[in-house]
Amino acid sequence: MLSVARGTCHSIFVYDIAFSIDLNETERRITSFKQRETIKHKRRAPRYFAYQPAPLRISQDPVTIPISEEFAAKPQVEIVVYDFGAVSVIYRIPLSGEAPNLLALSEALYENAHLLKDSRQRVEELLKLIESAVSKPNISSFVEDYLIFQIEAFAEPVTLQHITAEHAQHVAQILRSEVVELSADEVKDAMSHRISYGKDDLAIVDWNAALVIDREAEDVLTVLEFANVELLEMRFLDHRLDEALTQAYERQSKRSRKWFPFRSDPSDLRDISQWQVDSAVLFEGVNNVLKLLGDQYLARLYRLAAERFHLTDWDASIFRKLETLQSIYQKISDQIVSWRMEVLEWIIIVLITISIVLPFFGVVGH
Repeated sequence: MLSVARGTCHSIFVYDIAFSIDLNETERRITSFKQRETIKHKRRAPRYFAYQPAPLRISQDPVTIPISEEFAAKPQVEIVVYDFGAVSVIYRIPLSGEAPNLLALSEALYENAHLLKDSRQRVEELLKLIESAVSKPNISSFVEDYLIFQIEAFAEPVTLQHITAEHAQHVAQILRSEVVELSADEVKDAMSHRISYGKDDLAIVDWNAALVIDREAEDVLTVLEFANVELLEMRFLDHRLDEALTQAYERQSKRSRKWFPFRSDPSDLRDISQWQVDSAVLFEGVNNVLKLLGDQYLARLYRLAAERFHLTDWDASIFRKLETLQSIYQKISDQIVSWRMEVLEWIIIVLITISIVLPFFGVVGH
């Protein structure tokens, strides 16, 4: 069995709380310890590899949280605030013991109701505190949760090849939070997205959790944390676009049933245009925050996480819905113009008719 001498379990909960957040104003309103997020490099990387703008990291006092009936923890708690409206609540739980204990912890943390309730309460309290610094405050109804098991040292020497071969079943069960033995196909799938920089470090990224074996893993953890933030924002934006498309279709249907469809309601085009702008701004804000071009290893890690989280598929879905929304906007606009042109044509015809008929009325009058 794998015996962990030192490590940390990072339990992450990501929310969307606003359209945008003024980080400078937030920083002024937070009185507890805080620091701007930066990525520390143990590998060579250009200085421009950083957040734009840097999110705000807030450390909070740890409190004892009952994770399950058998297990309670007093984790370190950190909140990371992003300018595009996302907030991550991260619980850092010390790790030690053999692999079955890690599996029990993984199972207990899977969609954990206690941590979910606690994280949402922290987000609500934060929003009340920084309300003047946010635009369009609204806590999302859904949350993106993720686990990262970071192992700094094992109790006994073990090679990475031994872990990926001999202990693949245990590692896969930990990543999937499954106590039952998995099939060979599931184990292969769970272990498929992995990457190493040196002979002593390893990162295995799955859809529910990740295993990171590294003494200095801050940069790797930061990339994985942000990938989950991006996933939450893509899900949130996709949901918003679904609602916008439904409302836009309803507006279009109501217009087609009007007696005088050429009479425009300014709110129709204005609202649809606002939905487009808001969605585009959020999409660009999320995708342009973290620049990874300066560090090829972290860029590869990010692409690995993006593939596992299907971020490309989410991007394609959002692009398609933005194009559909633009198409509906254009159709309503074209209909209004067409109906107005028809009315103008009829007005011209009526005026010409009147101008022709009026002289005859004058002759009859004489």
